Amino acid sequence: MTQFRCFPMDTQSAQRFRETGRDDRGGPVHRRAVDGPGFPCRHCLRLGQPGETMLLASWDLPAPIGPYWTPSPVFLHAHDCAAMIEQDRLPETVTENSIISLRHYDHAGMCLYDLGLVLPGHEAEAPLRERLADPRVAFVNIHTARPGCWLTRVERG
Repeated sequence: MTQFRCFPMDTQSAQRFRETGRDDRGGPVHRRAVDGPGFPCRHCLRLGQPGETMLLASWDLPAPIGPYWTPSPVFLHAHDCAAMIEQDRLPETVTENSIISLRHYDHAGMCLYDLGLVLPGHEAEAPLRERLADPRVAFVNIHTARPGCWLTRVERG
C-alpha cells in the first residue's frame, strides 16, 4: 500500500494574507463568517467552524510550474493556525467535500490525463494510493471539482 503525505499552503503565504489584506493577484482578501459548509482552511487542513472568520484570497499555486500552473481561490482561518501535514490519510477538507478532482503531475509538471479522477472526497483515498504507485506521478493536487479550488498537494511518503 502506497503511503502519502498531504501538504498545506505555505505559512509565509498565509501570514502575508493575514497581515497585508492583499492576495497574490493584488486584490483584497475577503473576510467571511462561517455560516455553513464550504470553508476549508488550506493552512491547517481543517474545516472552519460556525462563527469563525475565514479569509478568502487568490493564491498562486507553487506547483505545477508551466502550462498547467494556475492561481486558486483559497480559504484560511483569519486567526493564526498551525500548518498541518497529514500523514497517510486525507484531511477533512478533502473527505468532507462532496466532489473533488485528483490532478496528477509528472516531474516536469505535466498533467497525466489518464490518471485524473473526479469522485466524492470520502471515496478518494484508495484510488489516490493506487495512482501514487504509478512511477510517473511526482505529486497530486486535489481540487474541489465544481469551483476548482485547490485543497491540498499530495506526495508519496
